[in-house]
Amino acid sequence: MTQPIELQLLSESRLDPPPRGGLLTYNPSIELFAGAAGSKTLQIWRSNGQVVTKSSQRGERDTVQAVQWKPDGQFLAVGWSDGVVRLMGLETSKAVHQMPISEAGKAKITCIGWARNNVGAHRGSAAEPSSKAWEDVASHGLYTRDKKPMLDLPRELTFLEIETALPKISPLPASGGSGDDMFVFTTRASLEFLFRPFSPEDSDQVDVMIVGTDDGQIHISMYDSFVVGSFNYSPPSSFKGSGPLQLSHHASHPDLSTHTLVLTPSGEEETTTLYVVPMDLTFIQSSPENLSLLSSKTTTLQKLLRYIKQVQTHMIHEWQSTRELPSRFLNSINETLHESGNYGEMNIGQALYHSVVTGHTFPEVKEWLVDQLAERGHKRWDKAVVSGLQALRGLVHENFLPVLERIGIILSRLLGIARFHESTAEIGFSSIQITNIMDIVSCLMLVGNKILLFVMEELELFNSFSIWLRHEIDRLASSSSTDELSEKEATMEHGKVLAYIQQYMPASPLRHYLNNVSAEDSDRDRQQAESGSSLLDLLGKQIKKQEAGQPDTGAFSQVEFLCGHLERKANAVFEGIAEAEKRSVRFGQPTKIELPCKVSKFDVKMSAIQKPDASKGLTFTAVTTKEEDSTVYIFRNSTTITNGISGSVTTEVSCMTLGDGKIIDLKFLYDDSLLVLWAQKDSPLRLIRIPQRSANLGYQPYDASSSSSSSLPQPHVLGDEQVMTVFLNMVFPGDPAAFVPAKMEVREACQARGKIPPRVCLLGGPGCETYKVFALPEGPFAAGL
Repeated sequence: MTQPIELQLLSESRLDPPPRGGLLTYNPSIELFAGAAGSKTLQIWRSNGQVVTKSSQRGERDTVQAVQWKPDGQFLAVGWSDGVVRLMGLETSKAVHQMPISEAGKAKITCIGWARNNVGAHRGSAAEPSSKAWEDVASHGLYTRDKKPMLDLPRELTFLEIETALPKISPLPASGGSGDDMFVFTTRASLEFLFRPFSPEDSDQVDVMIVGTDDGQIHISMYDSFVVGSFNYSPPSSFKGSGPLQLSHHASHPDLSTHTLVLTPSGEEETTTLYVVPMDLTFIQSSPENLSLLSSKTTTLQKLLRYIKQVQTHMIHEWQSTRELPSRFLNSINETLHESGNYGEMNIGQALYHSVVTGHTFPEVKEWLVDQLAERGHKRWDKAVVSGLQALRGLVHENFLPVLERIGIILSRLLGIARFHESTAEIGFSSIQITNIMDIVSCLMLVGNKILLFVMEELELFNSFSIWLRHEIDRLASSSSTDELSEKEATMEHGKVLAYIQQYMPASPLRHYLNNVSAEDSDRDRQQAESGSSLLDLLGKQIKKQEAGQPDTGAFSQVEFLCGHLERKANAVFEGIAEAEKRSVRFGQPTKIELPCKVSKFDVKMSAIQKPDASKGLTFTAVTTKEEDSTVYIFRNSTTITNGISGSVTTEVSCMTLGDGKIIDLKFLYDDSLLVLWAQKDSPLRLIRIPQRSANLGYQPYDASSSSSSSLPQPHVLGDEQVMTVFLNMVFPGDPAAFVPAKMEVREACQARGKIPPRVCLLGGPGCETYKVFALPEGPFAAGL
């Protein structure tokens, strides 16, 4: 009997409250784990049990339904019962991306899968297999990337990152925003996390996220938040009795653009049937060079559009705050002047102009200045206008114009991609669309600079007006003139005071840029812009009319209209790209797995065998059932993938009974190891490694078209001693009666933040409140059949 290896305990945590339904997942690259604390709260813990963050939704009934870490551990995808998947970043407790999957209450999110695919130069080859066996990883440490070849100048220019030369985007104020993104852009850490530069290594990889719901929808997105679309998979009519299916598991391999979906009958908690379906994402195969660049730039553009929308909201809010309090003061005295009937149609602007020019103040104005406005009211007026204009100046200078520069650079990249592909391939958008969007950005740049000029001028003129107004209050409140007041009056710039009263106090020129736009004006001007006229020319004509003092009701100069028009045009490009990629998604030949008993646990793993003209994909599905809790079924699906399209599928099965122990859980690790958590009465808990690719497992053909479990072979029965001698056995330290695991996760080795070995993670205890992480052994494994 081979002596088992004792696993090393890395960490043990007590979770309070315990995760609901065992909904817990371990970060692939850092010592963090996340899960549903109760039913309505998402919680992230450190390995010592310390709570990092808690998050819940506003809806009283919103609950967590699924959680999944991104392969690099940078994002956590959380599916909520309101039908939205929210991506949580490591540097912020707020959701940085929100993807609506379904209407609230219409469907339940059943599965979130996240994969990373290699494209271009880093796709595996026959000479250099893309994946390493566990023995190689254990004996040589961690995955290592082969030395890069000599630099390819055209490729380096293609992926040259220009945005790093620009100043960093500044955080927005914590108050004044709106919507779901209100707090996303308010901290430096959050901005740096969201707008990370595109590294050359990222050009060889594309992240794909698959989300399934119990109404049969399969939602595909890539590069964090770029939505490709939703699909409704229906099984072939040859599978009798199969109704709607829901996604229950997802598997992929970095070197294969074909992914594997495991579907189960919708709405059933327990089932005897699994459908293993290949899903071909041929857009990964067909555009290896520009796909990662296109997806990253469009995703960054989406984030910048969200950012500029918040900037626009802040700008309008700040400008309105500069007008609200002064308008109340001015409306009050205007009503008084009108009610007196002594001055005809004269308003406060004309009265103050009269006071500046002649030094005479009307009695009603004097009463208003001394008794109503007074020193306190003047301070409030001054603070409201100065702070609002200064905040508006900062928003335009530090946020609005810089983000437009970044948008312009990304659009130039997309324009280059469109021109490169326009005559040869359908990528979903054209150079004309990008040129039109660049025209809108030019308009926003012009408007932003106009706003900046008017804000600077208004600040200067209001400063002179405020000094004069305070002097008038003090002069009128004093019974006699003093030398100090006379000296102050001598230093005042009366020309600027008059300019402010005449040009800015009744109606600021900023109203042409920062007013709210009615739906009628917006629709009318949008139709005019769509007619073929240059938006920049239309804006130029409107600005000339405004400067000439002519009446104007156009919306071309309004920031709200231009930002909305920019968003609509950009969304049309995003939808075109998504539609083009959606057409490149196909579902291959399904395999129906019919088991004699209800499924207890299952896991899926994909492997790749590279050939000169095609790739061979192997999908392993390991299943254990409730009634046969010591038997494991391993199904092996094999298909040839040519140009990203999977062919016919052949299925084989291996079945074995592992002694008199009980299988608690099973998970695949790397390409050659199925780890089985195996418990025997009065014996230490064991982790058994089964090399699923071994030819000695006795795979037999399986008739996937059969509607019954009769095509399954009789299990090969292994005694306890055989289990301990034939397979590599690992034991967990501690009293087996003190800790009973309910769920197992495995994680590959990682060196993103220091060397971390392969790990096995167990959730258990009386109420599933204990979480233990064990390191798998570093030495080479001599196991094998």
